[in-house]
Amino acid sequence: MNSTDQKTFTTADAIVEQLVKAGVEVVYGIVSIHNMPIYDAIVREGSIRLVPARGESGAVNMADGYARATGKLGVVLTSTGAGAGNAAGALTESWNQGTPLLHITGEVASNYIGKKKRYIHEAKDQLSMMTGAGKKAHLLKQAEQTGALISQSINEAFKPPLGPITVSVPTDLQTMIIPETTVIDFSGHVKKAEPTDDENIIPEALIKKILEAKRPIVWVGGGVIKADATQVLKQFTDKLQPAVVTSESGKGAIPENYPLCIGNFAADPAVEGLFEKSDLLISIGTHFRGDETNDWTTPIPAEHIGINADPEALNLNYETTYGLVGDAKQVLKQLNRLIGDQASSTEPTFIEKVKSVRNQVRTELREAVAPYDEFADSMRRLMPDNAILVRDVTIPAYLWGNRLIDIYEPRTSIFASGGGIGQGLPTAIGAQIADENRLVVLMAGDGGFMVNAGELATAAQEKLPLVIVLFDDGGYGILRYLQSAAYGRTHAVDLEYPDYVKMSESMGFEAKKVTSADTFTAALETAIAKRKPSMIVVDMEAVGPTNEPYEEAESYINTFRPGS
Repeated sequence: MNSTDQKTFTTADAIVEQLVKAGVEVVYGIVSIHNMPIYDAIVREGSIRLVPARGESGAVNMADGYARATGKLGVVLTSTGAGAGNAAGALTESWNQGTPLLHITGEVASNYIGKKKRYIHEAKDQLSMMTGAGKKAHLLKQAEQTGALISQSINEAFKPPLGPITVSVPTDLQTMIIPETTVIDFSGHVKKAEPTDDENIIPEALIKKILEAKRPIVWVGGGVIKADATQVLKQFTDKLQPAVVTSESGKGAIPENYPLCIGNFAADPAVEGLFEKSDLLISIGTHFRGDETNDWTTPIPAEHIGINADPEALNLNYETTYGLVGDAKQVLKQLNRLIGDQASSTEPTFIEKVKSVRNQVRTELREAVAPYDEFADSMRRLMPDNAILVRDVTIPAYLWGNRLIDIYEPRTSIFASGGGIGQGLPTAIGAQIADENRLVVLMAGDGGFMVNAGELATAAQEKLPLVIVLFDDGGYGILRYLQSAAYGRTHAVDLEYPDYVKMSESMGFEAKKVTSADTFTAALETAIAKRKPSMIVVDMEAVGPTNEPYEEAESYINTFRPGS
């Protein structure tokens, strides 16, 4: 701290001290009368960048995007009651994705908590609200415990399963003068020793099972990326020569131009055919989400080796024959060492079939989504390999953005894993702040975009070279499709919106509307070259519909019909 005088060391200073010790570089948030002392302590300390969001929900998404792009702790600072409540929805996204995030929020003065006196900014039960929204929530009850509680919360955010931790700090405690206590917490920093050559934790029988598999499949999830295990994964797949499928969170764990990487197509019928013929599945760092497994009906082999840092993930959605609980990097290192130079038994005919299926699923999808396959081609060709692609919840993202645009590097694919609309813009802002020299491209739909459209002003104020590709179909496209199919009519889905070009220009963006794949390509090339806040509005009515309807929505339709 700038001041070492114990008489001026406050709870707010203790919070900032722990953030600095944890290497925090950026804090996102909304300033309020119920967190001003913490903001002031950040300013006085001087090393942490403050990014003023336009809403608490957006602030959480920014911290989330920053954490996903870097692997570092995301930090957000919000106000009490309504401010904390506004953050709750975005915290559920962080919880779904398992993002290490620290949410510091104000709370009413200590003697008013739980009294229901309608104290300014009071919530009925803020602690319970925050507990329900994230991994865990704490209430600071004694100012002298601030340093220990913040340190503990940071460590909790990084312990499997990773997730957002909320700390509520009552307003009367924030300015309280406390002793400047040195807190050293080893619990989150003691690294497990790598197994030695004599310490074979993985049984020989399991190694034998892997080497004898003739048609192995590896299912890769986001846990590989969180463990920084992409290189050891590649070594493992090179040895084993399995088919590789990725969850949406696992995109980038292995380069998607790898010949045996089928990608995020696990629920495709052609890929399900591979599963039916496979004799071994090795899943690494995945939870098997319902929307990626046809609601857990995708068949898997009887022999299933599950690797996960979260023991509760094993046998959660699919049964495992062998469960290996541990960090993906550590487990894969030992697997690679124990396999050594031993040859795998993967059949050459299976390898060729995998390559054939890889091409088949992409070709079929390209034909189904044309002419938008040309948009995907332009994006992949013009974006550098390390560009970060952020996808909001929108039909173009679900139809082709999540699968046709290959991802080559970890932490360059970010999407709304919880399914909440409108979080893409602030998430992309956080990712761009993580590295302003890197290209960040956002795919968003007009329906969801307006949820957090005010964050355009944040991007402009921070002078971020963010490129937004806004697909404009005049409302909630997927709901329009579902309603029409289920009921034969639509309601509340056709929405009046502003002129997006004028709106974005008024907030400091350069903007252009496009009506074809060719004009899109030219506009994207220009936006990437300029390195300024840019928006490209795709007029989907002018471009036209896809060759085939949104088939993935068919499974939902009967759910909405009366009597279903």
